Amino acid sequence: METAPLKITELVLRDAHQSLLATRMRTEDMLPVAEKLDQVGFFSLEMWGGATFDTCIRFLNEDPWERARALKKKMPNTPFQMLLRGQNAVGYRHYADDIVERFVKQSVEVGINIFRIFDALNDFRNIETAIKTVKNCGETVEG
Repeated sequence: METAPLKITELVLRDAHQSLLATRMRTEDMLPVAEKLDQVGFFSLEMWGGATFDTCIRFLNEDPWERARALKKKMPNTPFQMLLRGQNAVGYRHYADDIVERFVKQSVEVGINIFRIFDALNDFRNIETAIKTVKNCGETVEG
């Protein structure tokens, strides 16, 4: 019986500091370790989603789009992954389909390859637009 290789997603640039440091890790603190993380050979690195987008803007005075670009320059070999709250995107309310579509397209442009999409109410209608858009962009959906 042949088994599939183990694929590991690293969460240190999203969940680790979201859970331990209230998502206050700055881009300048991530960049020095980025090249080393890229050399490990992870299946993917989850670096966006949850509160990371909002916290960049509201508390760190950083541009989350620039963070993704800067990290991608240092990590060209590792696919980037994010959490996407379905119709809420990375916000705290419901957004129109065209906003979700544009957000996904822009995320792909800055280097996001894998989108783990969920809805807090497990209402599949709230993840349909995001899933379709990611697939239309040729990227990967996890759910």
